[in-house]
Amino acid sequence: MANFYDTDRAVSEYLLFHYGEQAKLLPWEFGPHSALNYPLQCVSECLDLDRLPENVRALDLGCAVGRSTFELARHCHEVIGIDYSQKFVDAGNALVRDGEANYSFTIEGDLREPGVAVVDEEIDRKRVAFEQGDACDLRDNLAGFDVVLMANLLCRLQDPAKCLARLSGLLNPGGQLLIMTPCTWLEEYTPRENWLGGIERAGAEVRTLDSLKSALNPDFTLDHRTDLPFLIREHERKFQWTVAEATRWIRR
Repeated sequence: MANFYDTDRAVSEYLLFHYGEQAKLLPWEFGPHSALNYPLQCVSECLDLDRLPENVRALDLGCAVGRSTFELARHCHEVIGIDYSQKFVDAGNALVRDGEANYSFTIEGDLREPGVAVVDEEIDRKRVAFEQGDACDLRDNLAGFDVVLMANLLCRLQDPAKCLARLSGLLNPGGQLLIMTPCTWLEEYTPRENWLGGIERAGAEVRTLDSLKSALNPDFTLDHRTDLPFLIREHERKFQWTVAEATRWIRR
């Protein structure tokens, strides 16, 4: 099965999701407007600015087309965005280079409308770099971060427990780990035996947060939990409205 996230359709949907004007992303007054600006809210609602040291280094793991990566650069001296999709990485690097990128999104059927993804001019794009990588098999020299953000990544991994095991080695003591997940466990992405939630074990229900606590508690303290809605537009009359569980963990 082809990876959806390496398709032109995914790139256009995510550029609209991350950078689209609100009137184009949700052209209905009665729609769930609280679910807009999710990549921004992943940073603004979850990052504790008072905990940040000087010369902050951040990692956006599963960065998609990079809106949260750029938002981190408002507060961080250096930000690396890593995604498995080369098409997403290429889109992010184009935004670093040019500050904007043209795309088009679906209205209905084959009908499309042009759009322009624009990085806020107040953000220093030189602080940001994107690269292709596997969150379950990161390069060995990746370390020394004060912030690691993982938005909507966990339940799209082949082996999420392997990714979680690497996180303590990525973060400096006192560093912040921000995890947002809609807990959408599907066998097309994650073998059932690797699911972290939505299962029964020894006759008891296991939820994703239970597994996160079990995996992270040796090295992290759970500092904050909230719910963040988000909206992905497929076309003018079809949307994905989802609520992610967002947690902030502090590296001991």
